Amino acid sequence: MPFPRASQALSRFTVLDLTRVRSGPTCVRQLGDWGANVIKIETPPHLEKGEGPGGPRNGSDFQNLHRNKRSINLDLKSPQGLAAFKRMVEKADVVVENFRPDVKERLGIDYQSLRKINKRIVLASISGFGQDGPYRERPGFDQIAQGMGGLMSITGLPGQGPVRVGIPVADLTAGLFAAMGILTALLEREVSGEGQWVSTSLLQAQIFMLDFQAARWLQQGEVAKQAGNNHPTSIPTGVFMTKDGHINIAATGQVIWERVCASIEAPELVKDPAYVNGAARLKNRDALNAEIEKRTVRKTGAEWIDIFNKTGVPCGPIYSIDQMFADEQVKHLGIAQSATRPDGKQQVFVGQPVSLSRTPSRIVATPPEQGQHTDEVLKEFGFADKDIAELHAAKVV
Repeated sequence: MPFPRASQALSRFTVLDLTRVRSGPTCVRQLGDWGANVIKIETPPHLEKGEGPGGPRNGSDFQNLHRNKRSINLDLKSPQGLAAFKRMVEKADVVVENFRPDVKERLGIDYQSLRKINKRIVLASISGFGQDGPYRERPGFDQIAQGMGGLMSITGLPGQGPVRVGIPVADLTAGLFAAMGILTALLEREVSGEGQWVSTSLLQAQIFMLDFQAARWLQQGEVAKQAGNNHPTSIPTGVFMTKDGHINIAATGQVIWERVCASIEAPELVKDPAYVNGAARLKNRDALNAEIEKRTVRKTGAEWIDIFNKTGVPCGPIYSIDQMFADEQVKHLGIAQSATRPDGKQQVFVGQPVSLSRTPSRIVATPPEQGQHTDEVLKEFGFADKDIAELHAAKVV
């Protein structure tokens, strides 16, 4: 029975996945979720020293990262295993790895080596700090990239000291950017007939994600500081206490600011010189927030959200994660998607946040057991039964 594809969008492409932990698997998840034939290549269990990287295999983190792919065991450090991998490269479209830069060179699976085997191959590499430069050999870790990439200096309350973001944003975005690079290279290959090397790093991804905060320094010489829950430029935008908790209010521009004043029944604030325009509101932000909060504590969050939505003021509740998944709009969007495990039980995953009208993404296969598809995949790549038996005998797979 052929392996089911999550979509027809990328079903013509075969991806050899050498990645581990998070940034690389995030990249490959994008390809698998859109239907690519993803082969996860793992170190045989007898060669692993303790638990493999990426946490327990049955843990929610690992499971959510590795759906829609197959798994084979292959020892790339052995001559037989490396030869088998290079044989697979002949028929593949993409190889993805997130080793330290020197590892692929030692193994002989760098881009120039793979190109000699298959000039159409696209190699995607994710590292901590880049494929070259003074920090090339340093191991990458998300929180290190958050700190070096400037994010921790602008996260948290003023004067609080550096604060990490609650998700591994550098890992995740490096993976997403690598996937985008792969798709771009595959599109270009249709014109040139040749593959190329796609590379990114956690540090580059984190710097790119600073976006307007980075632009403030590069173009205006302004160094952003911690602003807590306040938006750094759109005032008043932030978290406000209500009778039963907190809500977000976002007042961007003069028109919406005036709607806020009308909604909280404080029309006098519009004409107050301290708040008359954006520059004044920025200068007097703390006093303005206090004026707004004196009113918002009089009603519940649900009451205010109803009022603000009717008057056209952007607002929203501040959910815990369980509350978020219970929200009627989140349910309608269907981003929590279930798939059936081999034992018949349902397993729920975070689905793709993008919809395609003709070739949608689905979760069609729960994460594989380690090496579950070894023989099946090798046969598809042209290995004879004798070849596979020899690999087993040598404990390469």
